[in-house]
Amino acid sequence: MKNLITVGVDGTPQALAAAQWAAQEAKLRQCRLRLLTAWEPLTTKPRGAPWKPEMPHWPDLISEQARTAAEAVAPGVPIELALVRERPLRALVAAAEETDLLALGSRGLGPVARFALGEIGLALIPRVAVPVVLVRSQQDRQPAEGSDDIAVGVSLHAPSEGLLSFAFETAARRAVPLRAVHGRNLPPFAYDPAGVAERASAEEAARVAQDELSEALRPWREKFRDVRVTEQVVLESPAQALLHGTAGCQLLVVGRRHLGRAVPHIGHVVHAAVHHAPCPVAIVPHD
Repeated sequence: MKNLITVGVDGTPQALAAAQWAAQEAKLRQCRLRLLTAWEPLTTKPRGAPWKPEMPHWPDLISEQARTAAEAVAPGVPIELALVRERPLRALVAAAEETDLLALGSRGLGPVARFALGEIGLALIPRVAVPVVLVRSQQDRQPAEGSDDIAVGVSLHAPSEGLLSFAFETAARRAVPLRAVHGRNLPPFAYDPAGVAERASAEEAARVAQDELSEALRPWREKFRDVRVTEQVVLESPAQALLHGTAGCQLLVVGRRHLGRAVPHIGHVVHAAVHHAPCPVAIVPHD
């Protein structure tokens, strides 16, 4: 553990929301918070040379604005300001090597609560080996529906120790319930025009999935006895299953296989979560 959370800030409302979310998380973890402002140089000044603002002090203004926002929700958290004359993606990838978690802002689209993940976010997620949390600004969020829990998507088809560790630890720190969601499509033979075989197949598929989910969660329940866990099996695609009931969630946690792909890839489940979930989303890499 490096005891550091890093936030990419660029002066947007979404970045300020990310700074505030990260400040609260840093307070819970009792760790440091780094506010990173990166920009592409407009000149060819040699790397490492003292910088002169291309525009009057705007990196300093952005950083101080983010510091003020963070201190407003989590006073006392140690805050570092990092001004980097570098392409934002490259700066964030480098920062991931020395931080436990990265946080970024994401934009909402119109009246429908969605994430509009920009080029930097899409490129960053598959390139780093630490969790990335995407946070929307307050005006981009849907009204809460009262769940106030943490939801985690569990695939059951691959090792997920890192994913479940992150989800349980986060729920324990926040003292909120954890809802483990597993989505599973019915096999093709389950669809019967008469409906009888379909119902029987659906019941059997749900029972098997419930048993597998309970078994996967059993060691984590034993380790985190104070976390109240709800198990939820949804007989539809995993991507759609994850989105039910997330408007009031404090956080949606999804996994991404980190296998050192030559071509960066985030997967359709992660893609659906970060574009359509109406709450902050944590993408956790795992083997």
